[in-house]
Amino acid sequence: MELMGNYLLAFIEGGGLFAPILFISFHLLRPLLFLPVIFICISGGILFGAIAGTVYSLIGITLSSIIFYFFVYKMPKSMQRFQKVKGKIIGKQTALTTSQIALLRLIPFIHFHLLSLCLLEISSGLKDYTKSSFLTNIPIAFIYTSIGQWISNLTPLYIGLSLLILLPFVYLLRRKEIYIKWQDFFHVQTREGT
Repeated sequence: MELMGNYLLAFIEGGGLFAPILFISFHLLRPLLFLPVIFICISGGILFGAIAGTVYSLIGITLSSIIFYFFVYKMPKSMQRFQKVKGKIIGKQTALTTSQIALLRLIPFIHFHLLSLCLLEISSGLKDYTKSSFLTNIPIAFIYTSIGQWISNLTPLYIGLSLLILLPFVYLLRRKEIYIKWQDFFHVQTREGT
């Protein structure tokens, strides 16, 4: 997966005038390649900068959401599977607002199209869904594309310093569990020692 993502990004970089079209089409191929939206948005910031990358990512993500809209209605079994997953994760009767969905899209571990299903449930039609999808895609496209541009402007020294600063937090935020052996807890004596 990572090799495929790197290959496609190199292909887009060498695309010249067609690079934005290739990048937007890369957003459309993203679900088939099992790549996260965040990876592509960060890549857009690295390749095109914050402003152009945000615009291209916003177009690509919105087109991907519209394709999802038609895909779900053409394949009702897929819709039922998505609804089962939504019922387990979010709840069957829970209806999220557009603002909540926009914030949840910023969390990398929540499936993008699961949130598109939540939008689909609160929308009255394609026009309303497209508008809501566009509005909820703005934060994810802007923030992660800006992070991509920020990363591309860092020197190796600053990247190394950032990682050194993060390492203590990895240690401090670890799961703190103590394992005690059964014999040590109950002071079990063997028959030979009694």
